[in-house]
Amino acid sequence: MTPDLKALLARGTPFLDVRAPAEFAKGTLPGAVNLPLMTDAERARVGITYKQQGHDAAVRVGHRIVSGEIREARVNAWLDFARAHPDAWIYCWRGGERSAITQQWLAEAGMRLPRVPGGFKALRHVCLEVLAQAAEDAKHWLILGGRTGSGKTELLRTLPHAIDLEGLAAHRGSAFGARETEQPTPVTFENLLAVTCLRHVGPTVVLEDESRTIGRLALPETWFQRMQSSPVVLLEIPFAERCANIVREYVTEPVGAGVDPAALHTRYREALVRIERRLGGLRRQQIEAALDEGFASGRHDRWVGLLLEWYYDPMYDHQLAGKQARVVMRGPPDAVRDYLLDTAAP
Repeated sequence: MTPDLKALLARGTPFLDVRAPAEFAKGTLPGAVNLPLMTDAERARVGITYKQQGHDAAVRVGHRIVSGEIREARVNAWLDFARAHPDAWIYCWRGGERSAITQQWLAEAGMRLPRVPGGFKALRHVCLEVLAQAAEDAKHWLILGGRTGSGKTELLRTLPHAIDLEGLAAHRGSAFGARETEQPTPVTFENLLAVTCLRHVGPTVVLEDESRTIGRLALPETWFQRMQSSPVVLLEIPFAERCANIVREYVTEPVGAGVDPAALHTRYREALVRIERRLGGLRRQQIEAALDEGFASGRHDRWVGLLLEWYYDPMYDHQLAGKQARVVMRGPPDAVRDYLLDTAAP
């Protein structure tokens, strides 16, 4: 019986990914742990043999490479994972020989795990289908908008029916939005988004208003287009509170978590250079001077306020002009949250 791959993804199945590390690095799935049958170098040797001498010779070379203590160590690692995750499934790239060998060696060691037919490629195909279908589904989409610093992401994370795109992308979605953790690859991001969709419960989805790209990652085109036609709810808070929120999120919290203030200062200087074309050279220099003073004195309100006034707010006003017809509600945090919760109620 062919397993329901969509159901496997939706229920948070642990996956034993036996692809080579380089394959895993290009894209993975939630719940997957990479314990490869072969290293990158070993796989390359087998591949050369396959091209020069054919399939059977490549298989013999592979078994010769992964033998003795090497084989024992890899089987033991698989056994440890399988004992900790007895509901795990095995996959390689296409569900072929590598996952079959892994399954066989585990069975010989007394542990039976199923393998994914079609492997990672089949699971990836399911994720792409989910993303395409989700953008056309019957759920009601609401877009949470608001000026930079209004606390959209924090409010979003209190809603049980929201999908946190910035959290999945590991980026705050602005020129200054890079986090300390590296962003996932495009394939991993799309897979995360698809699995999050599969696990979403309820008739309403709330998403933060985002541009087409979040850092170096791009939203699926169908998703972005639907977001551009969905109703918008605007979160509104005073300017001073927005400044305080940005100082906390972009300076106080990172430094408190151990980020080097000098490195943060350098990162924000570099971000200013990237937006100089839109700011203009003189304003960029004025913000940079205020930024330098802020990191020297510990008072950051000045450069944050200038950045909002000269860069983020004008850009927001321009973008909002094209969304006014879709705005269904606006207000302070408590009112917006109540509205979003009431709208999501069955």
